[in-house]
Amino acid sequence: MRRQLACICILGMSVLPLAAQEAGKDTITGKVHEIEKVVVTANRLSNKVTSAVPVQTMSRQEIDRLGVQGMADAVRRFAGANVKDYGGIGGLKTVSIRSMGAPHTAVSYDGVAVSNCLAGQIDIGRFSMDNVAMLSLAVGQAEDLLQSARLYASAGVLSIETEKPHFEEGRNTAFQARIRGGSFGYVSPSMRWWQRLGRRTRLAVDVGYMRADGVYPFTLVNGKHVTEEKRNNSAIHSWQGEAALFYTFRDGGELDMKCGYYYSRRGLPGAVTLYNPLSDETLWDENPFVQARYKKRFSSRWYMQAQAKYTHGWNLYEDKGNEYDKGVYHAVHRQDEYYLSATALYSPLQALTLSVAQDGAVNKLRSSLNDSPFPTRYTSLTAFTMRYRQGALTATGTLLHTFVTERVKAGNAPDDFFRLAPSLSVSLKPWKEEELFLRLMYKSTFRMPTFNDLYYYRLGNRNLRPEKADEYNVGVTWSRPALWALDYLSVTVDGYYNDVTDKIVAFPTTYAWRMANYGKVQAVGVDATLATAVSVGKNMKLALSGRYSWQKAVDVTDVTAKNYKDQLPYTPVHTGNVSAVWEAPWLNVGYSVVGVGKRYRLSQNIPENLIEGYMEHTVSLSKELALKHCKLRLQAEVVNLTDEQYEVIKYYPMPGRSWRLTGTLNF
Repeated sequence: MRRQLACICILGMSVLPLAAQEAGKDTITGKVHEIEKVVVTANRLSNKVTSAVPVQTMSRQEIDRLGVQGMADAVRRFAGANVKDYGGIGGLKTVSIRSMGAPHTAVSYDGVAVSNCLAGQIDIGRFSMDNVAMLSLAVGQAEDLLQSARLYASAGVLSIETEKPHFEEGRNTAFQARIRGGSFGYVSPSMRWWQRLGRRTRLAVDVGYMRADGVYPFTLVNGKHVTEEKRNNSAIHSWQGEAALFYTFRDGGELDMKCGYYYSRRGLPGAVTLYNPLSDETLWDENPFVQARYKKRFSSRWYMQAQAKYTHGWNLYEDKGNEYDKGVYHAVHRQDEYYLSATALYSPLQALTLSVAQDGAVNKLRSSLNDSPFPTRYTSLTAFTMRYRQGALTATGTLLHTFVTERVKAGNAPDDFFRLAPSLSVSLKPWKEEELFLRLMYKSTFRMPTFNDLYYYRLGNRNLRPEKADEYNVGVTWSRPALWALDYLSVTVDGYYNDVTDKIVAFPTTYAWRMANYGKVQAVGVDATLATAVSVGKNMKLALSGRYSWQKAVDVTDVTAKNYKDQLPYTPVHTGNVSAVWEAPWLNVGYSVVGVGKRYRLSQNIPENLIEGYMEHTVSLSKELALKHCKLRLQAEVVNLTDEQYEVIKYYPMPGRSWRLTGTLNF
């Protein structure tokens, strides 16, 4: 296995990329002048208007001021993102972009992709928000030419960047203690330690604990009968810890190393069943990992990045009931991934930049399920990218080569897979004096069948083909730093069309359900965003932002089927959100509302399958106090202010009105 992994990755260890331009000289005196340190303050726009692909961001300040509850709450505020939430604090939470499906969306953690070969989708609910510096969601791919080939292979990328240690002048240590408490037995303390170990070395340690009983009331409607019930078996206990070391070499190279551990025990409340409120399902998870990233600029033309990661995933599922032998059922899954990546960047001309990224990964699965073949997957990804930037035009093209082979200990392995997938994005600025951009994008992508799709007991199908998709996007973006009384104004509008073929679905056969390449989906839509701010007086400001999505994603598999051209399950036509933050010396006030239109739980758009839309309002108050040797930040939030009863997934009711208090001490 080690030899195979080395062969996959050896091509990527060539060294290449970019550097800063040499400092220009004074054209009058011929000398280089050093000026005093200058601090520049500016507003960070939540949408990158200069990007050739749709990119949305959320900063640490926005996360705090809007009272964002968790990763899922943050991501659902992005236009085009659809978050599936199975209810409760510990419920599974996955994200898909523009109705492509969660397996098409990559999650990047500090630049390194997160994987799950078993299910193909990442539970974003397990990521802590405490140390997040920036969230971004890119449709297609991010514009960073140093990114790994695995990120090029996805239809969209959710990037999570954590905070790096920074210190006040004259200090080598920084501490943060935070405690949260709220409704439904929610308590979450966390600690952070930043330490400067030398001129070139910094250390960051974050640990956190979270518990909640998750017992919340909901309204159960059964025909004409309406009863008040309580959600049971939603308790969660989780521990999370990370340690990161940042080292800068004398030659300018940067090495970031991080290790982490996550553990959780959570009840699975299951779907609401009439006259049976009990559930005895429990899930345990353990996820240790270690990763490293090295960056080096060799000259003004060459730059390189190398990454390595090992991650282990273990989960235990337990269900109790008389239908099982000895009254209990257990299923254990173990996943291991060994991952290497190298990217090289070269600029032969000022207007031309080339990059090549080579990834290699080995994924293993060990399971207690019947007939598990203990598969091992070997993956090689190679991405060649060329960017041309001259005047008003920026064009980027990528060609991705994928090779996948698998080995199993029982039965026949799937056929080897080869594929070339191109992508192209273009950005044009018609007027030099105006921050107006036109953008176009095309991307061919696919997702491999997961281990569950291929090998799950009786349901799996080893003859599955990858699910393929084509993305098309056309958009216009505009921004102005100052307009009338506004500090800035930013607007983006994007129209898109997605075509998905060989969609992997569970298909009924003569005796049982079985995974098959059967579906074909077409999606058209529009994503629009707006952000602005206005200063009121000397020290007060009002910041406003909004996002809206319209999408029609329909099943076009079979023209004779009853669901032909019906909207896909759990895909609303209309979604949107509006947020406002009032900043004042004495108090900061945040307000946001998230709205989701009606959806259908099954493929046929009939009244029996309808799920009503909802609007969720959140209000937050925060105040930072500068004490003698520390800073204290207090925050209070009320979520679902109107106590609306709604479901994201049918029969999985969401919590009603809840509150949360947070105290953060930095010293």
